[in-house]
Amino acid sequence: MDVRGDRSGHGRVDGQEARLRYADGDFVIMTGGSFVRCAVSGRPIPLQALRYWSVARQEAYFGPEEAVQNLAPPK
Repeated sequence: MDVRGDRSGHGRVDGQEARLRYADGDFVIMTGGSFVRCAVSGRPIPLQALRYWSVARQEAYFGPEEAVQNLAPPK
């Protein structure tokens, strides 16, 4: 896998998008790949950098800001 750049979103992720099942503190790879997409921004997240997700919504977040933004109740 080729991951260039950093978590700023300016990097490039090569390979196929993975499909995951998110659990508490872990995830299971259902379909192999090298990255998933952030549910808020659409940015690719390399699997080795994935730290934020929602078990209830089964979606990944690029970072804490996106997780809080998506999980906060509507105003």
